[in-house]
Amino acid sequence: MMPSKGLIFLLFFLFPSFFQAALQQRVFNSSDAGIEFPTHMSFNAADCAFPSDSSALHSSKSELGAPMKLHLKRTPGLGSVFDLQARDLHRLRAHRKRSAEKTAVQQNRKLLEKKPQPPAGQLMATLESGVSLGSGEYFIDVFVGTPPRHFSLILDTGSDLNWIQCAPCLDCFDQNGPHYDPKASTSFENVSCRDPRCRLVTAPEPQQQCQSQRQACHYFYWYGDSSNSTGDFALETFTVNLTTSVGGESEFMKVENVMFGCGHWNRGLFHGAAGLLGLGRGPLSFSSQLQSLYGHSFSYCLVDRNSDPSVSSKLIFGEDRDILSHPELNYTAFLTGKQNLVDTFYYVQIKAILVGGQPLNIPEETWHVSSDGSGGTIVDSGTTLSYFAEPAYKAIKEAFMEKVKAYPRVVDFPLLDPCYNVSGVKTPLELPEFGILFEDGAVWNFPIENYFIRLEPEQVVCLAMMGSAPASALSIIGNYQQQNFHIMYDTKNSKLGFAPRRCAEV
Repeated sequence: MMPSKGLIFLLFFLFPSFFQAALQQRVFNSSDAGIEFPTHMSFNAADCAFPSDSSALHSSKSELGAPMKLHLKRTPGLGSVFDLQARDLHRLRAHRKRSAEKTAVQQNRKLLEKKPQPPAGQLMATLESGVSLGSGEYFIDVFVGTPPRHFSLILDTGSDLNWIQCAPCLDCFDQNGPHYDPKASTSFENVSCRDPRCRLVTAPEPQQQCQSQRQACHYFYWYGDSSNSTGDFALETFTVNLTTSVGGESEFMKVENVMFGCGHWNRGLFHGAAGLLGLGRGPLSFSSQLQSLYGHSFSYCLVDRNSDPSVSSKLIFGEDRDILSHPELNYTAFLTGKQNLVDTFYYVQIKAILVGGQPLNIPEETWHVSSDGSGGTIVDSGTTLSYFAEPAYKAIKEAFMEKVKAYPRVVDFPLLDPCYNVSGVKTPLELPEFGILFEDGAVWNFPIENYFIRLEPEQVVCLAMMGSAPASALSIIGNYQQQNFHIMYDTKNSKLGFAPRRCAEV
C-alpha cells in the first residue's frame, strides 16, 4: 500500500532533522567540503578558564588487581531512523574513501607501534545510548585534563583518533556542555611537528612547513563529506569512571599522555557529543594506547534500545572471564595479512548470508576485499544499521519478501525496505531467522529484534539493513545488530568473539 499524504506530513513533523540532514547532505555532495584556514594558524589561543567540578577524582593506576568495568548508560526511545541513516551514510562514504586511499600515515603507524607491556587487571566503563539525542551511537563519559572536566564521547570501533572540540572553537557543531579548554589544564601538552608521533596523523591542507621544535602538530581527520575534525595533535590525561565487579563501587582511573586531537574546526552529525573515542585497530585508538595496561583485548555488551533507561551497557578493557566461559561463545578470525586492508578497521570474512536457515545465492566476490582496497566487511560500533554491498542486500531483501506471508507489506515506505504492517499483532512476530556464516565456519544468528526495527506509532516493522552501492562496496555490521551480544575484540589472537547475553545483567 502507498503511504498517504497524511503519513508523509506526519513523518516530516516527527523527523524534521532528517529532512534538514538530507538537504545538508545534498549541499555537501555538490562539492568536496572545505575548511578555510586563517593566514596565521593560532590553534592554541584560548583565554577561557572553566572552574573545576571534579575534585573527587583520583588515580588508581598502580592498583588494578581486581576486575573493573566501564558502564554504558541507557536513554529511552530509538530516535529518528532518518537521522540515524543520514549519519550512517556519511560514515559509509568515509569508510569507502579510507579503503581507497593508502597514505604514508598508515606506514608510519606501523613503524611507530610499540610492543605492549604485560597487562595489569581489567577495566570496565559505562556507556550511554545517544538515541534521546537522535543518535544511534553509544556514549562514554570521560574526564579530560587536570583538573579533570567531564565530556561525553562517541564510542567508535570504526575510527582510531580520539578527539574533542576545543576552545577556541572556530567552526564547531553543537554539543552538550562547554568545550574543552587546553589552557585550563596543566597536563595538556602539544605534540611538536618534529615529534615522530606527528607522522601518525594526516596534516590539513595546505600543509605548513615545520620550522621549529615548538611548532604544534596539526591534524585533519574526516568521516564523510561534512564530518571532520581539524586542530592540534596533543597529549592529555584521560580519567575514566570505573565500577569494580566486586560490590559495584565506583572509582576513577587516570591514563596519562593519551594522544588525542584538540579540534578547533569540527563538522558533522555528532548529536550533542563533545567528540569521539576511537577503538579501531590503529595505534592512535584508546584501546591501542591502553594495551600496556590491559593487553590486546576489549569487549562491550550493548543493551537493547527497548530496555529500562536506567540500565547501562558495558565497555571492558582486558580479558573478561564472563565471556570466555560463556557456553555459546563463537569466534571468527579477523581478516589480516593483505596489503590493501585499512589498518583502522576490524575486517571479518563472510561466506554466506542465511535467511530462514538457507544460504542465499550471493556472488562470492561480493565479500572479498579488492586490489584497490574496496569491499570486504567490517564490524563497527559507530554505524547504527547494517549495510551490505548491493548484490547481498538485494538477495536478502528478496528472500524476506518471498518468505514473509503473515503480514501485509507496506510499499514505498521511506528509506527502509521491506516493511510490514503489524498493527494489532500481540503474539511474537512470525519472521524468518537471519544469520551470518563466516568463512571459518562460525555462525552468528540474530534474534528478530536485531534485524527488524519497529517504527512507532505506525505499527510498522522494517528490515534494519540497507544496501551499499556499488557491487564492490564495503559491508558493515552495525551496532543495531550487535544489541544483547557480548562482543570481544582480541587483536593478539586476531579474532572476534560474540555470545548472546542479556547485556543488562553484565
